[in-house]
Amino acid sequence: MPQRIIGNILAGRTLVTAGADTTVRAASRLMAEKKIGALLIVEQGRIAGIFTERDALNKVLATGLDPDKTLLAQVMVRDLQTIRADRPLAYALHMMAEGGFRHVPVVDADGAPVGMVSARDALGQDMVDLERDMRRLQELETSIGY
Repeated sequence: MPQRIIGNILAGRTLVTAGADTTVRAASRLMAEKKIGALLIVEQGRIAGIFTERDALNKVLATGLDPDKTLLAQVMVRDLQTIRADRPLAYALHMMAEGGFRHVPVVDADGAPVGMVSARDALGQDMVDLERDMRRLQELETSIGY
């Protein structure tokens, strides 16, 4: 199986970001609307942090913080590991496994954010392959009369 390059995976995707002064509720609504599990927090064209579903659950809801008053700056993860778009997805997955996280911000040569890959991106291709194999199996079964 050929190595999947991150830039190819990101092609056609729009990067969804928020500012550090965004409330947790507004960020959560944006994530639900866009059907994403994490937001990059960008300030002046640079990554300031990341806010994930886990952060909403563990840092806000579980501790009783008010999502209407809590700003992302208060609960986001800082000091992120990033990856360049020309790297294989397998490298990002290794970073996730080693670091215990599910999202890796993707940056250009100057360090500006261009996208984000997630553990789900690996499953995505596997699901496409599985569906293709299932269709082939069904076609074979139909053609031989099962």
